[in-house]
Amino acid sequence: MTESLGERIKRLRKSKNKTQEQVATMLHLNRKAISSYEHNEREPSLETIVLLARYFHVTTDFLLGVGRSRSINASGLTEKEYLLIKELVSVMSDKNKK
Repeated sequence: MTESLGERIKRLRKSKNKTQEQVATMLHLNRKAISSYEHNEREPSLETIVLLARYFHVTTDFLLGVGRSRSINASGLTEKEYLLIKELVSVMSDKNKK
């Protein structure tokens, strides 16, 4: 069964240990809007989808269920730190394929 946009938003929110109110405040929305998205009662606008993707550090494709890849904000990392993270992700991906 495919995860809906609302289910994905809820899972991402819970993974950050945030309440609907906290997410709404960060995105300059109201709590009811977040609740409506999570319960698939309303769909977020394109602008809100971009805001949600940035907030949760995922791609819009991932958020919409089009792609499986997530993004990681590597700004502020040194080149050495970036390469270490990249290698770790590669090793873990290979491990999960087995």
